[in-house]
Amino acid sequence: MAAPQTAIEFVGVDKRFGKPGSPSEVLAATNVTFSIATGEVVSIIGPSGCGKSTLLNMGSGLAKPSAGIVKVANEVVNGPNKHVAFMLQKDLLMPWRTVAQNIEFGLELRGTPPAQRHEISARLLAQCHLTGFGEHYPHQLSGGMRQRAAMARTLAVDPLVLLMDEPFSALDAQTKMILQQDLARTVSEQGKTVLFITHDLAEAVALSDRILVMSERPGTIVKQITVDIPDRDNPMQRRKHAEVGGYVAMLMDLLKLDANTEVH
Repeated sequence: MAAPQTAIEFVGVDKRFGKPGSPSEVLAATNVTFSIATGEVVSIIGPSGCGKSTLLNMGSGLAKPSAGIVKVANEVVNGPNKHVAFMLQKDLLMPWRTVAQNIEFGLELRGTPPAQRHEISARLLAQCHLTGFGEHYPHQLSGGMRQRAAMARTLAVDPLVLLMDEPFSALDAQTKMILQQDLARTVSEQGKTVLFITHDLAEAVALSDRILVMSERPGTIVKQITVDIPDRDNPMQRRKHAEVGGYVAMLMDLLKLDANTEVH
């Protein structure tokens, strides 16, 4: 079956927390509307607390909109679904399972036969530069290797959409760029769709086809920027283009960032 033209879509989405009408009620996001085409990489940036992670939770089916609808593969999201996979800042690898067993976990839940699971994990170990580490445990790996394992686990279930919540933010600059390169190559080769949250403006420019800028809470999309720079499948090369600085400056202006801005 051919992949849908639109992989994920938000239409008039609001999200409230707390008892309606009570002093504790919080409107986290409001009137959020955008769509992402199959194979597209879109980053979301915005102030802390503006609802970025909340959008990913609704896209994954872990939370429901208070108003509006979210669709993945043209189906309304009413709960966790097989079309999406989540990758977070923390790798959340299970310490009692080997790297290969962690990669295979989602496949186990889907009832994939053992031989097929092992074949998939072996392929992903090689693809994510973890050959020879399948029988190691998470505590035996560096932070970068653990995130590679988390990426392999995310890819193992062959999702249409990757929801990524600052997955590289805890890594050193060199390791971060290597993993960005790996992600971009995988997305290009396999046609994956990515919704990516980051506070790193240069990372957003390096990885994305488009960048969505959110306002302060209640968060809404205030600007959509198309990144018209070559080499999206090669972020290290893309970073060398002179236009990158201009995009970063534009994003800083939209977020009202300057040298005196406090980072939270």
